[in-house]
Amino acid sequence: MGILTEEMKEAVNTRRLGYVATVCPDGTPNLSPKGTTRVWDDEHLVFADIRSPGTVDNIQRNPAVEINVVDPEAHKGYRFKGTARVLTDGQVFENILSFYQQSGVTHPIRSIVLVKVERAQSLP
Repeated sequence: MGILTEEMKEAVNTRRLGYVATVCPDGTPNLSPKGTTRVWDDEHLVFADIRSPGTVDNIQRNPAVEINVVDPEAHKGYRFKGTARVLTDGQVFENILSFYQQSGVTHPIRSIVLVKVERAQSLP
């Protein structure tokens, strides 16, 4: 059994909007909304790089990320901390790209960010 519970998976896949925090080269935080945030499996979240050059650059320098997914009406959500990898080719990249294409994403995808979730918790 992975770190992601069924409730967490449902929240991510229902909301789809994740706020991704990365670390800039000067050490300051960068927060960017990602409308393609999805659960990949019991331990990973993914998002597509459609217009994310700053986020991807930050991850390539420092793979530490946090993704928050929140239901603004219920004032509930989850915080996911982990390590990200930027994928531009290979079988995993192709599988996730196909998943997005079958899900109706029509924008060109430059890369895929795969996040290994190491800690997950409810937001108060």
